[in-house]
Amino acid sequence: MGIKVENIHKSFGGFTALGDVSLGFPRGELVALLGPSGCGKTTLLRIIAGLEQADRGRVLLDGQDASSTHVRERQVGFVFQHYALFRHMTVFDNVAFGLRVKPRKQRPNEADIRKRVMELLQLVQLDWLADRYPPQLSGGQRQRIALARALAVEPRVLLLDEPFGALDAKVRKELRRWLRRLHDELHITSIFVTHDQDEALEVADRIVLMDHGRVEQVGTPQEVYERPATPFVYGFLGAANRFVGRAHGGVLHMGEHQLPGAEGSGEVLAYARPHELQITTDESAPGLAATVERVLAFGASARVELIGPDGEPLEAELTRDQAEALRLQGGQRVRLSAQRLSLFEAGAGI
Repeated sequence: MGIKVENIHKSFGGFTALGDVSLGFPRGELVALLGPSGCGKTTLLRIIAGLEQADRGRVLLDGQDASSTHVRERQVGFVFQHYALFRHMTVFDNVAFGLRVKPRKQRPNEADIRKRVMELLQLVQLDWLADRYPPQLSGGQRQRIALARALAVEPRVLLLDEPFGALDAKVRKELRRWLRRLHDELHITSIFVTHDQDEALEVADRIVLMDHGRVEQVGTPQEVYERPATPFVYGFLGAANRFVGRAHGGVLHMGEHQLPGAEGSGEVLAYARPHELQITTDESAPGLAATVERVLAFGASARVELIGPDGEPLEAELTRDQAEALRLQGGQRVRLSAQRLSLFEAGAGI
């Protein structure tokens, strides 16, 4: 099922949660709504589900206006952050719940319910836990059961609100890979809310970046990471070093300091990813003066934390071999240049 939202506006008192948002979610895609807390992503998800009503605007499901359609009639599966499983019911009964409460004319018989539930439990690889109760399960298992319950009613769209937010980092990583594989198998139009950049970049077909109730950028993970449209997107997606100055002659001028690597001109905000900064220990070389604070070497790469000339924190990422060749130590004076600086007009900053 394809989804469109047109000019969705929602306020809570004097706070504008969504400011005339328009988006399309193509059939079969897995889309991430990404942004900081309070940006409006969960409110938008709840409006699509029918759990909230917009002040104005429309929700279209397969081209039909569903703005006034009751949540039960939208054929939407919703997965909450904190599972919302019934503690007194077995895993089997939790998954069967949505089928058993259907109107009598639509309700499958008990044999069909059992068949459907066991198929779903096998799909999420937890059929061996059918007779257990939620308190007997791990967090990751409970989240998979919550997903199976949402799928039991054969929804046309699956909505997930911070589905892995309550889990530890290792389990989150395992489950987001599992969710991606599951989506590739089922191809249900899916929208999930997250504030975890890595989660969105690894799992989604497309990412919608939101801030303060508005859409900042929509694109594939590669597009939004490599070609951010605004300073907010650049700063939110991954680690970034931020500079303010005047670009001229391939150099960013910041008062008496200079950073090579700026292709452009005028007053700008400049950003560089840690791997785009280069370090030399030759203090007479052109570049931005900085002081090494510490070096963190793990695996094949090394993260170098630095202090800029005005006390601002900076970060560079080197290969392990590069870091060892430079013999960097805390307190050491170095010079920085940039392979590439991404420039935005100074007035576009946040």
